[in-house]
Amino acid sequence: MLPGALAACVPERVEVGPSAGGGFVVPTRQVIRPAGRSLEIGGRPVDLLLSPDGRTLYVKNDRGIVVIDAVAWSLRQELPFPEGGGSMHGLALGPDGARLYATTAQDRLWEASVAADGSPLVWARSISLPGPGGRGPSHACGLAPSADGRRLFVALSRNNSLGVIDLGPGRLVDEIPVGVAPYDVALFDGGTKAFVSNWGGRRPVPGDRVSPSSGTDTVVDERGVARTGSVSIVDLESRRELRQIETGLHPSDLELDRARGRLFVANANSDTVSVIDVRTQTVIESIGTRPDPDLPFGSMPNALALGVGTGTLFVANGGNNAIAQVRPATAGGGASRVEGFIPAGWYPGGVVADGGHLYIANVKGVGSRDEGADEVPVRGRWNVHWHLGTVTKVPLPDASRLERYTDRVLADGRIPQALHAWEVAQRGKAPVPVPVRAGERSVFRHVVYVIKENRTYDQVFGDIPYGNGDESLCIFGREVTPNHHALAEGFVLLDNYYCNGVNSADGHAWSTEGNVTDHLEKSFGGFTRSYTFGDDPLTYSSSGFIWDNVLAAGLTFRNYGEMDYAEPIPADATFTDIWEDYVAGTKRIRFTHRIGIDRLRRHSHPDYPGWNMKIPDVLRVDIFIEDLKRFEKTGDFPNFTIVYLPQDHNSGTSPGFPTPRAHVADNGLALGRLVEAISHSRFWPETVIFVIEDDPQDGFDHVDGHRSLCLVVSPYTRRGALVSRFYNQTSVLHTMQRILGLLPMNQMDSMAPLMTEVFTDEPDLTPFVALPNRVPLDEMNRDLAELRGAELVWARKSLELNFAVVDGPDDDTLNRILWHDAKGVDAPYPGHLAGAHGTGLKALNLYIDPDLEEDD
Repeated sequence: MLPGALAACVPERVEVGPSAGGGFVVPTRQVIRPAGRSLEIGGRPVDLLLSPDGRTLYVKNDRGIVVIDAVAWSLRQELPFPEGGGSMHGLALGPDGARLYATTAQDRLWEASVAADGSPLVWARSISLPGPGGRGPSHACGLAPSADGRRLFVALSRNNSLGVIDLGPGRLVDEIPVGVAPYDVALFDGGTKAFVSNWGGRRPVPGDRVSPSSGTDTVVDERGVARTGSVSIVDLESRRELRQIETGLHPSDLELDRARGRLFVANANSDTVSVIDVRTQTVIESIGTRPDPDLPFGSMPNALALGVGTGTLFVANGGNNAIAQVRPATAGGGASRVEGFIPAGWYPGGVVADGGHLYIANVKGVGSRDEGADEVPVRGRWNVHWHLGTVTKVPLPDASRLERYTDRVLADGRIPQALHAWEVAQRGKAPVPVPVRAGERSVFRHVVYVIKENRTYDQVFGDIPYGNGDESLCIFGREVTPNHHALAEGFVLLDNYYCNGVNSADGHAWSTEGNVTDHLEKSFGGFTRSYTFGDDPLTYSSSGFIWDNVLAAGLTFRNYGEMDYAEPIPADATFTDIWEDYVAGTKRIRFTHRIGIDRLRRHSHPDYPGWNMKIPDVLRVDIFIEDLKRFEKTGDFPNFTIVYLPQDHNSGTSPGFPTPRAHVADNGLALGRLVEAISHSRFWPETVIFVIEDDPQDGFDHVDGHRSLCLVVSPYTRRGALVSRFYNQTSVLHTMQRILGLLPMNQMDSMAPLMTEVFTDEPDLTPFVALPNRVPLDEMNRDLAELRGAELVWARKSLELNFAVVDGPDDDTLNRILWHDAKGVDAPYPGHLAGAHGTGLKALNLYIDPDLEEDD
């Protein structure tokens, strides 16, 4: 373990936001106190580069280019893309420094003119980079210009090719097939050859298990997780791939050490850096970048930089919010070693170095706090889509300062807590609700995990007077959600609980994996590879899913609807058709399944439908209850059960669908019936139910945009209690795994606080009785012909939204629809608490490192 690993930890009773010790607490429960000086920029920065004279820093984010004066450390300019948003990677200067190139997540390469006198950048032209077969997005990523400036080589992620651009006419003239999902490119051998990192690895061969990723079959393991990574060697003169070199998973950024003939490859899904000998074209070393070798997966090294003239390698560990400083092995032998860690912002995703400083692009920065231009107090201005990234400038530390920085990274990154989660169980311990160590006995044998969709705490529980709520923001209160309220007030109210993620793609990953990959953190310029709902193996963490952990331990698992796209049979059945069939009990309408993960599909109820806003949740839960009755007879209720109840997402005011409050009322009644059925079953004395939202994006909250609702229901849950201790989605996962006797999956769920305070040692076996709905579940939105004025406008906007897929609707539009439907069309919308505001450029010293010397 590196020095200082057991440094004092941050107190447990905290909220997301400013930390008492400086910096910010983010929803992962980590503290952000970056070294050096930070600048805030709206959006998510994913890549950066320094001008040859070292005076200008160019940053690509999800919106465009941000220009920073690297000497004065001030923001000069924001230049949005005229079309599209930034891809995961890809920013380059031409060899003469007069042109800047940036790739988008769609089908464009944008070229900006760089004036010698320092005038603002202007877009000069765009070059079309179409997707496979000349259609759709290519999601172009890494770039490498030729030395003569005539050609530009580009990694075309969805095309599985290295594109060749003739910069004279400005067009794509060739594509060289490589591996799956190329990410970065580096030229060598006098510019005649190229290394290309294949984020998805090699192409499948006969006998491989495969699953599609953005239209390409990808090699996967038995869990459905992509299992190969590679670097292609491409001959640029003959324009063909010569061979591939196997690396770790998600090989991303490449850094070529020309002086020593080495290529460094950041393997974001393996926590390693591969070192390739350029001459022999073989991997000569794999460098681990975790802060402690005993940690599980989760450091996620995704970007690299070499110190000028020193050979020092700097590695952006996204999961640790830190830069690992590595001393590579010398020609005389020995192994490379991590010398220490430098604190960065939230999820560093790009790093460059000059002779005296590091420059770091922090993808999530300080989270969702981009306030825009409105004069509103800082508290309460925070929504999950106000992305506020940061860029930090850090003087290269000496040995003494690096040691202090390392101590800070270990403490703020909750490394001691993560290691503690792996302590060996002690024998002879009496059963308790949440055991002290994994493997010790719990009073529970069955865990039921209910996942719902997109609500914040204030939207539902803002009207509970003894919790930290804002009643003015409560639009689905007691009248709409009597069972939610009865469960929160009758068991335990958690008013300091947060979602780690911000949308359904990363929300379901956090909810089931306890982690999200580099794809999900860097794709906010456009999820054109995929907006995953269990249907893209390249978006999954190498640590797998919670059901993999359960099944590997020999426990039983059953899934009801999670990661399933359901369609009715017949396909043209409306909500009314399905509702009337349900009420009549005729069961003429059936449902198809579409689950992308084979293992999950095989453990799923064949008739339980997943996502589809036409299907009421009470229908779903009746299928679960039928199964529960069967388990009552057989006694084989699974150890772990997931139940997906998505209807609180709702369909806005779209005609032909229930009203928003009817959707949410349906969700609440279904939840009440589920708890009632379990609590009246033979399994109740040994069962705990956790209820969460996958994300909070369709809402508003006065504390933080990530704050959401969580219910914990069991005979051992504290009755009538208020618990304000910090918890999050990974707390729920960590607690469920501890109850089931499982070790955590990765660093993120390892470090999450266990929910011990929610429980008591004395059971109360009183069952729950579901309350009747107060809002008719078939209360329908009115037809357009019946509407006038603003109601008509919002109904038409609802019809424009795509409710066929998770998070298809624009969240800001849907938030406004829900607000005006609940509060009236004339009620002022709380724009300071919700919506996709705040793209304005700001130059704030967010955090000045207290360890920074005055002469720096």
